[in-house]
Amino acid sequence: MKICLNNKIFNLLSDVVTDENVQAFVIGGWVRDCILKRDHPEKDIDIVVLGSGINIARKCAKRIDKNIKVSVFKNFGTAMFRWKDYEIEFVGARKESYDRGSRKPFVESGTLEDDQKRRDFTINALAICLNRDRFGEFLDPFGGMLDIENKIIRTPLEPDQTFSDDPLRMMRAIRFAAQLDFTIEKHTLKSISENASRISIVSQERIVTELNKIIMCVRPSTGFNLLEKTGLLAIIFPELDNLKGVDKKEGKGHKDNFIHSIKVLDNISLHTDNLWLRWAALLHDIAKPVTKKYSAETGWSFHGHEFIGSKMISDIFRKLKLPLNEKMKYVQKLVSLHLRPIVLSQEEVTDSAVRRLLFEAGDDIDDLMMLCEADITSKDEVKKAKHLENFKYVRTKLKEIEEKDAIRNFQPPVDGQEIISTFGIKPGKEVGIIKNAIREAILDGIILNSHEDARKLMIRKGKELGLTLKKRSIS
Repeated sequence: MKICLNNKIFNLLSDVVTDENVQAFVIGGWVRDCILKRDHPEKDIDIVVLGSGINIARKCAKRIDKNIKVSVFKNFGTAMFRWKDYEIEFVGARKESYDRGSRKPFVESGTLEDDQKRRDFTINALAICLNRDRFGEFLDPFGGMLDIENKIIRTPLEPDQTFSDDPLRMMRAIRFAAQLDFTIEKHTLKSISENASRISIVSQERIVTELNKIIMCVRPSTGFNLLEKTGLLAIIFPELDNLKGVDKKEGKGHKDNFIHSIKVLDNISLHTDNLWLRWAALLHDIAKPVTKKYSAETGWSFHGHEFIGSKMISDIFRKLKLPLNEKMKYVQKLVSLHLRPIVLSQEEVTDSAVRRLLFEAGDDIDDLMMLCEADITSKDEVKKAKHLENFKYVRTKLKEIEEKDAIRNFQPPVDGQEIISTFGIKPGKEVGIIKNAIREAILDGIILNSHEDARKLMIRKGKELGLTLKKRSIS
């Protein structure tokens, strides 16, 4: 069987390896995606060479463009370069053996079959020959093509060996199942459960890279359900695992907050590719286990879970090695505010409440509303439709208030320096009291968001505090 490599880059590579009398093959993800007819957004191409991958990388780069810079990683025996929108990596064919306490393998030169054996899954062990006399020849020693046809994730060797050698492959199996909408073969899935504890030798950075890829799937819940089923979730993300289950007292129960959270993640994934908004969806109820209380009169409650959840985010991000920067603060904000629009939609929507929401959410108000709408997971279609209609009304009010009062990200028209110069005082609590009074008056609609109204209130409030105007400030 031959695969059509109708692409200039492969013809160029073929010329080099043929001239050098070296056997080389396209292998791995590019071949898999080619068979699946998936897009290649990053155009990553892996080339395995029977010989020195570094040497062939340099010769290929020189043939294509003498100005191309080749990055060499001698410890791994690999080299790569970028050309146009391609990223091409070369490695010499090798076989690997592992020590149980490390993911770093002992590597030695090997055959193409040795190299295919070390691949994680049959669908990633597919290869296409680049040499001119065999150009496009398809090599599939482990039945990867059949697994693609049957939508199966399976290891080329015994799964216990594959996952023990490199436990990150357990995360990758789940990620591929979620990305491709494939099923993990039953023995492979059983092996993940049995080897789950081995994930502890994998760096947190590698784990979170796979988590992010799962979160960015079309239906992320597939991946998280598999993480939970195999026991990996309890190890890598116990806070999320703690959400699962339903407690009952006196015949009263609550929803399974794990199922709810990944459903919210699925919902929001239909509308956004913003990774951090998806993280906010996943974590919006993360504090429910620690705020859960039962009352015979009112049933189950989770009072304050939005505020406590927001405070939990920094510890979660730190432990998962996620960025402790504006991305984290964005997630904290959305988790903290995620109930506000819901409360608004259930009550009379006052201008004051809308102003406050706009003020606190700022430019993230649209993302917050998207999160709140995704949070509606009721199976009662009538109830669901009612909530969505209420949110539609809240959105209308947000637009009206924004157009009228320009509250989003507003700063009070009178700042601290003007207060200080007006009354001839030093920075202190009086300045804070006056600034707060102006802000609250604007948000409550008592005064307009204008300098004239704000200055009048400043003078009035200053007099109440026993402050006197400097003569030059009297108008």
